[in-house]
Amino acid sequence: MAEPLSTTGLLAVWALGASMGLTACTVTCLPFMGTWMVARAGGQSNVLRDTVGFIAGRISAYTLLGTLAALAGQGLTAVLDQGLGQLCIGAAALAAALWLFGDTPRHKPCALTRRQAPPASAPVQFRPRALPWHESTPPFAVGFALSLVPCAPLASLLALCAQAGQAAPGAAQGLFFGLGAALTPLLVLLPLLSKMGEKLRTERNALWLRLLGAAILAALGLRQGWQGLLAGGWL
Repeated sequence: MAEPLSTTGLLAVWALGASMGLTACTVTCLPFMGTWMVARAGGQSNVLRDTVGFIAGRISAYTLLGTLAALAGQGLTAVLDQGLGQLCIGAAALAAALWLFGDTPRHKPCALTRRQAPPASAPVQFRPRALPWHESTPPFAVGFALSLVPCAPLASLLALCAQAGQAAPGAAQGLFFGLGAALTPLLVLLPLLSKMGEKLRTERNALWLRLLGAAILAALGLRQGWQGLLAGGWL
């Protein structure tokens, strides 16, 4: 029977996650999220949603990995070593690129930008307003996928969770690891990059800024997908 988790053990796992979040996490994640922030740049509300979505994706991934490692043991590490993380990163980056491409501003003739009031006899239609958080799905997916790449701190986490042998302790360890990894310079860098994107954005180059960001994310996604296929022995 697995021993119950102690506060000291959870704090140690948190410190392990923080050691990664303050170092390797920034280097790995900045090309993806930095590109997204500069290309998307659309106000403080988007900055907050995208940053929270990215961090939430990472915390969710580590919690899930801790749970799976407690149930599957060391077999999970072997699966991750076969390129699963790279394939997921590639898919998430390509999805983010498609999102940017599909959300690029389109020029509309002046005559079409004016909305005329509906006639008084027209029936009033009530349409539910879309939740704003769905716009931050790409950052959540990117954050989730970037957490699946094996590294020394993650390997240590998975080994600890495998020793737990139960889903609840494994999930708790993964959660605290993710909370530690959330302590990252990206919390400062991403808003700064978004602000830079706002300064670069003008009415003329807004379209090209989005398209350039989409192209960079697509290139990063294809590269990660190719590495995942090589690591898995598919090529």
